[in-house]
Amino acid sequence: MREHILFLTGKLAEPSLRKILKSMEPVDFDYTVKQLGLSVAALMTAEMVERRLTETGEATRILVPGRCRGDLEKLSAILELPVERGPNELNELPTYFGRSGPAPDLSRYDVCLFAEIVDAPQQSVQGILDRAAYYRSCGADVIDLGFFPSEPFGHLEEAIQALKAEGYCLSADSLEPKDLIRAGKAGADYLLSLTEKTLYITDEVGSTPILVPAARGDLSSLERAMESLDKQGRTWLADPILEPIHFGFMDSLARYHELRRRYPQAPLLMGVGNLTELTDADTTGINAILFGIISELGISAILTTEVSSHARRAVREADLARRIMYAARENNALPQNIDDGLLCLHERRPFPDSPEEIAELAARVKDPSYRIRISQEGIHIFNRDSIHRAQDPFDLFPHLAVTEDAGHAFYLGVELSRAQIAWQLGKHYSQDEELDWGCAYEGEAEDLLEQKPPGTTLQNSKRGEGNGKA
Repeated sequence: MREHILFLTGKLAEPSLRKILKSMEPVDFDYTVKQLGLSVAALMTAEMVERRLTETGEATRILVPGRCRGDLEKLSAILELPVERGPNELNELPTYFGRSGPAPDLSRYDVCLFAEIVDAPQQSVQGILDRAAYYRSCGADVIDLGFFPSEPFGHLEEAIQALKAEGYCLSADSLEPKDLIRAGKAGADYLLSLTEKTLYITDEVGSTPILVPAARGDLSSLERAMESLDKQGRTWLADPILEPIHFGFMDSLARYHELRRRYPQAPLLMGVGNLTELTDADTTGINAILFGIISELGISAILTTEVSSHARRAVREADLARRIMYAARENNALPQNIDDGLLCLHERRPFPDSPEEIAELAARVKDPSYRIRISQEGIHIFNRDSIHRAQDPFDLFPHLAVTEDAGHAFYLGVELSRAQIAWQLGKHYSQDEELDWGCAYEGEAEDLLEQKPPGTTLQNSKRGEGNGKA
């Protein structure tokens, strides 16, 4: 039986919804559009649908706006039809219905993520536990305890025992063999790093070694270490060492490629900090490219750090990047349209509305509340009385009747600032919603089962209704 979708919307959005659906034809479903009597579709709730939707006709499925709040499972049971949230923006409908197959599965990955606590000797045991908990929350699989040259780590054993008691997988990272032996005996799972000259450490501890060249760029010494441990039946990871840009970067990449060519099944590790920490560029892009390389080379593990302020989200970015690249590779696809978490500054479709479409919407507004939209031309603000456009919010103030309402003025100031930032950077803007910064910033998770409370500028005011929209 051919599917029949009932689209629920508001008064202002109804013409645009019909126009977009018409532009999508022919489609492989029948549809009906019904507006429920509210002006702003984004303020729709499940309870409102239950009260106002009196009949569903021939519908086999109901689609509500993406920001519709309330329990849709309960509503589906009451209406005896599946009720689902559509996209947040009407202009995303063609993409929403054009998806081929299920949404990408980001639960899977095949790269082990080591996250280093670089100043572990200077941290208390509790400080180490706190940092480890943070890294775990960011997606780290292994907590790496870094050492400082010639600085004692007197509480190493105590720290490892405390971390093990919390279920952490651990590695120790030191240039001193005696430190690695201590860490191995205390229970570290991995040791960074051993060369062919320090393989004797594996005779004293059972930890898995990460092998590196005995001298910079010396693949032959790395291969000898790998083959020596193979003869002993020991597991290992090999790290040819990724060098910083202008200090051997391309040659080091070539060594990873060559080692993979010679040893197609060898487990490799790449430390990415020499790029993320030592390049003044946003780490999201660096991680995206590096994990594309890691995915193509089949590298088993990476080591990352968060030392520089600009690399403060490197672990979370690495976790997302490994999932995106895995999904792309498994689907034989480009790393596009999988997840927007690494698109922190710019977005693919930042301006869903043209100035003409915004003007059409403004012409349908019948109340004094201000609406804000952005287009490629700038910031648009409108109500039933007027519509204005500018690229600087200060140019809009003379046109706004808010001089007697401090709360209203404050609210519009916040929203216009968000709109200006979104317009300047090419990001999506939606009134009453924070800007989406991808994995660069983690705001509070929005619970669509709950009604959004009034904003502070409305809590003591009789003006307006809903969630704070002016």
